[in-house]
Amino acid sequence: MSDRKVEEFWNRYASENRLSMSTPEAWMFGDGSKEMGDELGSLVVTGLKTGTCSAHCIYELEGEEIPQEGQYEIVLDGDSNPLAIIQYTKIDFVKMNEVTKDFARSEGEGDLSYDYWYRAHEKFFTWELSQYGLTFTPNLLLICQTFKVVAVHKDLL
Repeated sequence: MSDRKVEEFWNRYASENRLSMSTPEAWMFGDGSKEMGDELGSLVVTGLKTGTCSAHCIYELEGEEIPQEGQYEIVLDGDSNPLAIIQYTKIDFVKMNEVTKDFARSEGEGDLSYDYWYRAHEKFFTWELSQYGLTFTPNLLLICQTFKVVAVHKDLL
């Protein structure tokens, strides 16, 4: 990742919006592959993707803080270049098998159906949890994050 590009992007946004905070976390969506990072990142930039979810237990295992409403983060593409700054507007804790159709649609993936969302996320969480020796279950507790794009990197405009 070009830390310099990320910091410049954030510093410009923070200055324009009179924010006095350090550069937020920068990350790419998906499994770490270029393909998934590019695909999901482009959904954010085009406005199709306004939601994402994570397995709660992974935050605990990695000692990461739970996202908070109002928090900013920087979305990267598959080459770890900055795409957009997002801000969380809603954080919910929901079991996988209780996620709503509206939230599933907000993730902007596939044909936007709940069935597509469920199959894709079951596959992803099965893979992710296996990295920790854990098994996927339908009542896996998720952190469902709704966000808005507050800035798109100037190279994309």
